[in-house]
Amino acid sequence: MGQEGSHSEEMDLAQIQELCIIFLKECPSGALHLHEFKKIFGVQSTSAEESLFLETIFSSFDTNQDKTLDFLEYVAALNLILRGNIEDRLKWSFKMYDKDGNGKLDRQEVKRIIRILYKIKLQTSDIEMSPSQICDRLFEVVDQNDDGQISLSEFMEGAQKDEWVMDLLKLDVNASGWVIQNCGKFP
Repeated sequence: MGQEGSHSEEMDLAQIQELCIIFLKECPSGALHLHEFKKIFGVQSTSAEESLFLETIFSSFDTNQDKTLDFLEYVAALNLILRGNIEDRLKWSFKMYDKDGNGKLDRQEVKRIIRILYKIKLQTSDIEMSPSQICDRLFEVVDQNDDGQISLSEFMEGAQKDEWVMDLLKLDVNASGWVIQNCGKFP
């Protein structure tokens, strides 16, 4: 398992400034809406899985739940995506899985994200398991007290026990590559 802190495509100050300029051009009001967020990340409306995934990401960064990202939420999101350590990324992933916000993951919440990931990236990987089988394996490895729910501590410990689980739980869909690739799309 490689170290998370060093990204091969580290952003420099000029790229960060460019992202700030993009934000200001796209959101002169200072509020980034979901459709603008999707546009910045180059997600077409025809890609239902990527669209749903970005909606989940957007919601996780909308800390005040006002259906917009202000500049501080935007910067915090970019910082996590581009420079966050593994612990911070796992906590963020847990938040994305935890749709009802109760601090525990049930099978329905986990299957929801697994289905999205399956359509985006797992279907084309070496994994020969269905989303339900992936969810079952995840619960076998991570749900230490067998209560049918995964706590944040179980989530964090489970990810560190098994590389396959880590790859699945940290929700890495090359977000930093995605940001860097789309950084220069807007004049």
